[in-house]
Amino acid sequence: MMFLGLTGVLGSGKSTVARLLKERGLDVIDLDSLAKESLTWKETQDDIRATFGDEYVVGGAVDTARLRETAFNQSNALRKLEMIVHPRVREEMEKRIEALTKQGARAVVFDHPLLFETGFDKKVDKVVVVTADMKTIRRRLRERGMQADDVERRLDFQIPLEQKAARADYVIDNNGTAEELQREVDLFLEKLTGWEEERNASH
Repeated sequence: MMFLGLTGVLGSGKSTVARLLKERGLDVIDLDSLAKESLTWKETQDDIRATFGDEYVVGGAVDTARLRETAFNQSNALRKLEMIVHPRVREEMEKRIEALTKQGARAVVFDHPLLFETGFDKKVDKVVVVTADMKTIRRRLRERGMQADDVERRLDFQIPLEQKAARADYVIDNNGTAEELQREVDLFLEKLTGWEEERNASH
C-alpha cells in the first residue's frame, strides 16, 4: 500500500481533487476534516477549556471562530492548539490506516493543507501538489465570501505554492475547467500505476 500526500494552498482546488480521487476508488483521509471532527470530542473540548478558557466551548460546541481568531493572532496560541489536536488526530488516523491495511487498500491519500508545514511530507511515499495561479486562487476565495485581508493572512500562513510545487513528486494543474481537472486527475492515476509497478518490481 502506498501513502500519498495531497496538498496545495487555500483555493487551489485540493479538496476537489481529493473528491475526484475518492470517486475513482482511492481511499482518502482528510486530515483537516479529522481535525475539525476532533473538536467535537469531549477530551479535546476539556483541554481547550483548560488551555484557553471556558468561553471557547459554548453549549457543548467549540466556538471555532473565536478559537481561529486567537490561534492566528496570539503568540504561541496556535502551537498550544496543535498540541491538543494533533495527537488525537494522529491516533484516529493510525486506526483508519490499520483498518485500510486489513482491507488490502491499494493506496491511501492524505489530504493535508499543511503537509510541508507540519513535516508530514516525510511520512508519505509521494507528494502531489494541486496548483493554480494566485490571481485565480484569490478570485475563488473572494467568491467563497472571504474578505481580502483574511485571504492574504491565511495565504501568508502557508508555504508559497510555487515552493510546494517545486518539492512535489507530481503536480496537478487546476487553472482550467472542471473537465480539464478531471483529465489532470486521470493522468495522475496513470502515474500512480507506474509508481506501483516500480514499487512492486523493487520488492
